[in-house]
Amino acid sequence: MASSAGDQAVRMPAVFIGHGNPMNAIEDNTYTAAWRELADSIPRPRAILSVSAHWYVPGGRVMAEERPATIHDFGGFPPALFNVDYPAPGSPDLAARVCELLAPTPIELDTQWGLDHGTWSVLIHMYPDADIPVVQLGIDETLTPAQHYDLARRLRPLREDGILILGSGNVVHNLHTYAWGRHPVEPFDWAVRFDTRLRELITAGRFDDIAAYEQGGADAALAVPTPEHYLPLLYVLAACAGDDPVTFPVDGFDGGSISMLGIRLG
Repeated sequence: MASSAGDQAVRMPAVFIGHGNPMNAIEDNTYTAAWRELADSIPRPRAILSVSAHWYVPGGRVMAEERPATIHDFGGFPPALFNVDYPAPGSPDLAARVCELLAPTPIELDTQWGLDHGTWSVLIHMYPDADIPVVQLGIDETLTPAQHYDLARRLRPLREDGILILGSGNVVHNLHTYAWGRHPVEPFDWAVRFDTRLRELITAGRFDDIAAYEQGGADAALAVPTPEHYLPLLYVLAACAGDDPVTFPVDGFDGGSISMLGIRLG
């Protein structure tokens, strides 16, 4: 999706958002306020390529619908959450560009998925008018974290075309230890240690170490018991242009074991 004649291309930041509980989509809290402020602080994207933890499937695929559906991929929440619609347009042109950049890795043009809550629960606060084209890139569950990082580096040119690369997951995501239905609790020590260490590695530009998180011992095993919420971070870090400033526009923990950390490159 190259810039057309007369467009003023701008290098977009790349952003990772800790999306947390789906209820954030319809709540006004410190996290959703920070997401709005983040959107206000960056140039308006020409389109958004979202890598969501909730499209974790075998094989490479990218969403190619012109009018993607709003997917309510959860259960046990109030009707108001299921009534949310985020009618952003898709972009078959951007989907084709993603396939071109990721070649020769085969990427299927998918018309069966849509926008899951990893994407729309965040964008409904960042861009509430739903007027920016959005494309989701699936996370291939057959690849190692290092392979994901290497693949994602090919997407870096999208930033020069004004495309926002958005990763949506959580760098610490352990639902087995989450304080379901209880009063707010202090974050677990292991969660804080992993979150803090991750910030240090990001600030130092040690992205290969971040991709090798499985070597991080007991803290990593508890913080990332399954990879799908962590891997979107690698797609954001891989888009680093080398001279990008790094900031953390969102932080905090939910339920003791979910990090809400947000990361901005550029």
